[in-house]
Amino acid sequence: MKNKSLFQRYFYICFTMILLSMFILGAIFLVFASQYFKEDKYTLLSQNLDQAADLTVDCMIQIGGVVHITSNVENYYNTIGESIGADIYLADMRDGRILYSGGAGGSEHQLEYVPMSVMESFRTKAVYTETGRMKGLYESAHYTVGKPILSPGNRVICAVFASTSASALSTFLVDIFQMFVLSAVVVMILASIIIYFVTSNMIRPLRQMLVATGSFARGDFSIRVPVEGDDEVSMLAAAFNAMASSLATLEQSRRSFTANVSHELKTPMTTIGGFIDGILDGTIPPEKQNYYLQIVSTEVKRLSRMVRAMLNLSRIEAGELKINPEPVEITDIVTRTTLMFEKPLTDKNIEVRGLDTEKRMVEADPDMIQQVVYNLIENAVKFVNPGGYLEFRYWEEGDRTLVAVRNSGEGIQSEELNRVFDRFYKSDKSRSKDKSGVGLGLYIVRTIINLHGGEIFIRSEVGQYTEFVFSLTTCPQKKQPRFRKAEKENLPSQKTE
Repeated sequence: MKNKSLFQRYFYICFTMILLSMFILGAIFLVFASQYFKEDKYTLLSQNLDQAADLTVDCMIQIGGVVHITSNVENYYNTIGESIGADIYLADMRDGRILYSGGAGGSEHQLEYVPMSVMESFRTKAVYTETGRMKGLYESAHYTVGKPILSPGNRVICAVFASTSASALSTFLVDIFQMFVLSAVVVMILASIIIYFVTSNMIRPLRQMLVATGSFARGDFSIRVPVEGDDEVSMLAAAFNAMASSLATLEQSRRSFTANVSHELKTPMTTIGGFIDGILDGTIPPEKQNYYLQIVSTEVKRLSRMVRAMLNLSRIEAGELKINPEPVEITDIVTRTTLMFEKPLTDKNIEVRGLDTEKRMVEADPDMIQQVVYNLIENAVKFVNPGGYLEFRYWEEGDRTLVAVRNSGEGIQSEELNRVFDRFYKSDKSRSKDKSGVGLGLYIVRTIINLHGGEIFIRSEVGQYTEFVFSLTTCPQKKQPRFRKAEKENLPSQKTE
């Protein structure tokens, strides 16, 4: 069975179960048929034996105080016995000698005796029944029924018996068995055909999945399994198709990620290598070396950010990213993080709004939330339009504090809103503006927020703004924050002329 296919195993199991059921059913049927045949024979013999007993009493005469039975009774026995295919015989109670017999083979019993053990049984019971040879009276098995004959003084003087051959049972059972076998063969053929097609239909989606997995192994995720019905196999096929779609998306993202990472790593490394070689071989004069070293430093930081993002992704996928929540002042984190982007904000003449607000305390991991805020502000600074604004808003809903980071600009198309948090995803518009990312920042942001038990969502209006809103558990104001309130004088609060 180990080398057989699922189709063969299922087919053989069903076939075996049906065959076993037919065998058990046939055995039970033959037992009941045999029992019914025997009961029918006993009923037939008993009914006719009552008539024979009555006729025997009618032929009884008493001479000198001695009861005699006339020979006319033998004619009656012949008539009754021949009509039912049985022997009818009368035995003397004293010695078991057969007095009269008739029917199917009455002459066989002349000068024969019924065993006294049989005759003695009438002293304790009124009816005798046996399936056998009548203690050697017959050479083969017979069904026998016996009843006592009473004298006018209610004394048992003899017994009348009716016996018929039990060989008819064998013939009856053989006929029944032949009919059953013929019916069983027909049923098994029909059942085999039905099982074959049912099993084929059941196994077909699994075979299609097997073919599809072969294609997946070769990198082709375009094959889908047809879904028919709503049973477990259909549900499995639907889940398989969903998995295929996810794999296709993941594979596309992986390829895009590989291409992006290759390009993003190659560009700064080429720049760094070229400038360092130029400094070492004297191509770059000493008075310009500091300028080019500054470019090298910027590219190294860029490489560091990309490596850190990929390491965080690895920790997330391995389930190793853990949080250590404590009371923190989210407004202070936002302010301090925004200070890191002072230069690009000033260069693009960006107005910063919402930093001058009351402090808000939340329960969070300070380092991870600082990374969330950093990624969101970095994303906003990249896509804010020159001369636009960067705005922060805070409010509470129940036991949650919500933080919004909004920037003016082109916004995001509605069909892309559900994908911005996917791994490696970068919109077509962002590809021309985001030269330093690989599409992991927002995915990491969402993962960190989810680990805190919060939620994050995006709102955008094309040509107007983009806003990210995340929620954290509100912390009582009396708890001390990890960060003290930062100075804000160095940040641009309005558009610079």
